[in-house]
Amino acid sequence: MISRSQQHFHRLACLSLLALIVLCIAWELWLAPLRAGGSFMALKALPLLLPLRAVLKRDNYTMQWTTMLIWLYFTEGVVRAYSDQSRLSAALALAELCLALLYFVGVAAYLRPIKRAAKAAQKAKLAQQNSEQHG
Repeated sequence: MISRSQQHFHRLACLSLLALIVLCIAWELWLAPLRAGGSFMALKALPLLLPLRAVLKRDNYTMQWTTMLIWLYFTEGVVRAYSDQSRLSAALALAELCLALLYFVGVAAYLRPIKRAAKAAQKAKLAQQNSEQHG
């Protein structure tokens, strides 16, 4: 059973992931594409679509590995916020950076109690095994 705060953090992660997908597509197709008429950079949203279903269903393993994937979007946001000539594109990059951070924080806060419980269970199991061997 997950706590109310975990539910909120999961919701934060889901909403920020969905918003990041929409942002990536809209940015590169309509808002400020690298080339007029849209660019293939919109395909950068595909890696975010792959884990979406599992994240929505609270798959812990998927949520763990996506915290590493999200840093690519954070990095792109940092680079493009400081290097893009267009003010709109730089602002969209800052939005990407913020959404990536929100996703990371949401997932990390959601998984923290789960990881703690798993560590405690592993520790108890080892203690029980040790007591059985020596007792």
